Amino acid sequence: MLEYEAVGAVRDFVERGGDVLLVIAFATAVMWMFIYERMWYFRTQHKKEVARVQELWKAREDQSSWESSQLRRMWISRLRMKLEQRLGVIETIVKLCPMLGLLGTVTGMIEVFDVMAVSGSGNARGMAMGVSKATLPTMAGMVAALSGMLFSIQFQRFARDEAERVEDTLEVGHL
Repeated sequence: MLEYEAVGAVRDFVERGGDVLLVIAFATAVMWMFIYERMWYFRTQHKKEVARVQELWKAREDQSSWESSQLRRMWISRLRMKLEQRLGVIETIVKLCPMLGLLGTVTGMIEVFDVMAVSGSGNARGMAMGVSKATLPTMAGMVAALSGMLFSIQFQRFARDEAERVEDTLEVGHL
């Protein structure tokens, strides 16, 4: 019974906010899919990758030659690329969500003006529906952006710090 009420509440919310809410919901779902993927990578795969690179570095007898320096730079660069993978997509979706909310605002205001053009300012109910379609997508876009922005900033900071940490462990004479 409770799940039917939740579905009904979501359906009512989308009806009041317009079709732009569905686009915002899709963008948010994609953003969170990438956020969870990055969490999984950082907690599992990255550690394995760092261990592999550290083993390769430790196995080198010569760690001070030009060739060793270039290999080290290549390995660190690859690790950095893997750390930063998909962070740009998350950041783009974070920036896109408020814009989608503004699109909902514009479409809702167009609906208000249409109601006013047809029936004048006497149709308060019709105008209220348009105002609802103008404000709900804005709120939804901002909430989606804020939820992703926190993770985006943390992930970028982690990627930068982790790449520097790994670079420090691959110095000549370390490990």
